[in-house]
Amino acid sequence: MFHLLISIILSSTILAQSSHNHHKPGPEITLKKSLSFPTFGPNNINQDITLLGSAAIPPQAGCIQIPEPENPHSSAGRAIYASPVRLFDPSSRLPASFETTFSFRIWGGPDDSGPTSGGLSFVIAPDELTTGRPGPWLGMLNDACEDDLKVVAVELDTRMNPEFGDPSDNHVGVNLGSIVSAASANASSAFGVRLNDGELHWASIAYDGTNKSLSIFIGPGFSVEKARPEARPENGVRFDNIDLSPYLNEYMFIGFSGSTGDDNHPQIHSVCSWNFTSATRARLRVPSPESCASKIMVGDDGNIPSKTPSSFYIFVAVVALVLMIMISLFFNRKKRESYEFSDEMAVVGMEKKRPVPPNRAWKFSLAEIYSATRRFGESQVLGSDRNSVTYKGSLLNGSNVVVKRFSMEAVIPVRRRMMEEVKTIGKIRHPNIVPVRGWCFDNQETIVLYEYVGNGSLDKWLFGFGVVPWTRRFKVVKDTAEGLAYLHSKGLAHKNVKASSVFIDVSFRALLGDFGFVLSLGEASARFEAMVSQKVDIFEFGVMMMEVVSGRGRETGLLDLAWALHESGEKAKLVDRSLNPDQAVRVMDVGLMCTLNENRGRPSMEEVVGYLNSERPLPDLPTTRPVSLFPYSSTTGLCSGYSCGSFK
Repeated sequence: MFHLLISIILSSTILAQSSHNHHKPGPEITLKKSLSFPTFGPNNINQDITLLGSAAIPPQAGCIQIPEPENPHSSAGRAIYASPVRLFDPSSRLPASFETTFSFRIWGGPDDSGPTSGGLSFVIAPDELTTGRPGPWLGMLNDACEDDLKVVAVELDTRMNPEFGDPSDNHVGVNLGSIVSAASANASSAFGVRLNDGELHWASIAYDGTNKSLSIFIGPGFSVEKARPEARPENGVRFDNIDLSPYLNEYMFIGFSGSTGDDNHPQIHSVCSWNFTSATRARLRVPSPESCASKIMVGDDGNIPSKTPSSFYIFVAVVALVLMIMISLFFNRKKRESYEFSDEMAVVGMEKKRPVPPNRAWKFSLAEIYSATRRFGESQVLGSDRNSVTYKGSLLNGSNVVVKRFSMEAVIPVRRRMMEEVKTIGKIRHPNIVPVRGWCFDNQETIVLYEYVGNGSLDKWLFGFGVVPWTRRFKVVKDTAEGLAYLHSKGLAHKNVKASSVFIDVSFRALLGDFGFVLSLGEASARFEAMVSQKVDIFEFGVMMMEVVSGRGRETGLLDLAWALHESGEKAKLVDRSLNPDQAVRVMDVGLMCTLNENRGRPSMEEVVGYLNSERPLPDLPTTRPVSLFPYSSTTGLCSGYSCGSFK
């Protein structure tokens, strides 16, 4: 408390003194930023380049690839420079001037016959956490009408979409917060190149922030000499009146996005080298020209003049402020003493400035949660269960989050253990796990914030959106297994594995979220929880695999039916008619294996990943259902007696 009082006194004194000083703006300077990637390799991942969606840097390729060749259909991805770049000066309202050159290759993948679909774009985005939609959106936007995450892009588009005003299937376009280009040009007539001819090309994009003009040049072949400014031909394309100011924050993220459609000839986009330089205006903050000596007035007799100095008024103001604060703290302390875990309470309203975007989980104040969820407004509710209500929220930096607010009755018995577990899970980062963005243990509130995944949960896709192709279902199963295996390798458990806890991003990548924490096991002892949590995860994952294969919910007696069909040799009857029966039956076998007793063949999640990737031979299942296999309870979220057949 004393540290807080001292900080407030100093701040108040400085504020009062500053009211007498009229600082003139400092001299204008130019801030420059440059980066260079002659090639790309595994060392760039995470350190310099953030890969999202289907973007990858294969070890031997030396290039960013969007999408990965192994999964080219209906994919979207981004490769973003990991640190934000200053591209806008708030004081002058001027955008930065910048220039970027990069070499690229667009080719038709393993089967390059016939027309291809997709496109590559250089993007300027407000965060490094969002991937746009596949197909004609080129990975730039999540939705054509989206307002909260505007992106500036220069697109290299190889498909003509008349609904977006595309001039041809071989064009460049300038996109300002919209999928419809503000300006465009035919690449064949402007540059004499075919963008997706499979050859290595180079592109130069230069923007003049003062004159609001943007120039683009694309040339065949690539060499360092060709990319030098003095060596570039004059026949580039220049677009005037391109004002980026309305679409820029002070700091933005730069990189590349790409996507493919769901047709028979998707294409691969490679970026093999990249240079970027920018220059933006800024003003230095300089000290006041006044000095302390100029404030000291000594009379001829050596006495201080009788005029009351301004410092006296400052002193009186600070004393009054301190008294008010002490009274307020006294009453707040009395109020807090009625709650448990007072060491975790945050002062409501004391908002901390977050890095934009945050790169780790944070402790949020209740005031920030109120602001993000519109005071827990009904319009923000995403869902609820017996222990919690889930809301959609928007943080001050513009990013969306999922806010899960637990009821006090559910949390009281396990709150301290839950706090520790939330913070531990908050440190986990994996491509197939929804990141925990933060938490709030404020007064009586227990709240967990997750990153928002816009495509919803798996159960909505399986049971509400119509037919989901087998390739996507199988990818979801493998993605979820990878995430769960990673958690188990860290000695952690999910404790809430089900279709509604698996979320789908715009590239149809599956992310495991909505952790059960300690609530799943209620008042069970810590020892019992540690003993069964991972085993329960495996059992629940097995049931979820059968949901994916059959398209049926677990509440329909799915596990009993699956074992009955296995005993009669008719497992194919459970497979959704739209799926690949052979591969789906193998996944079903792995799912049944996950529901075996632990001492009778239940695999670890590491083994499950090996089975799904065909890296391990699949053991034979017992011909009949084990007698000690207990039925799954859809009401409790656990197996009967919390056992799942592990200890019977």
